[in-house]
Amino acid sequence: MIDIVGTFFVILGIPFFLSGTIGLLRLPDIYTRLHALTKADNVGLGFIILGLAIQATSWFEVAKLFLIWFLVLLASATSCHLVADAALRHNIKPWTKERA
Repeated sequence: MIDIVGTFFVILGIPFFLSGTIGLLRLPDIYTRLHALTKADNVGLGFIILGLAIQATSWFEVAKLFLIWFLVLLASATSCHLVADAALRHNIKPWTKERA
């Protein structure tokens, strides 16, 4: 039963990665692409980590998985901020409906 629940959460994370990738490829500007990619990938990774943590054999493995998730969240937020800040400094304007 634990394997089924763990597998369910791992499979549940896959559509979030897929939607983040589609957002990266299809959205109109760098800011919306960053938003779609970071939010969807962080939620998808959270579901996958949860599924793997359920199937883990020790608390040490669970702690390592959640540490990995925390570090990825931190790196994702930091890199997203740096890319958006660089885009603003290069005068890349956010997309508006009038500019479409």
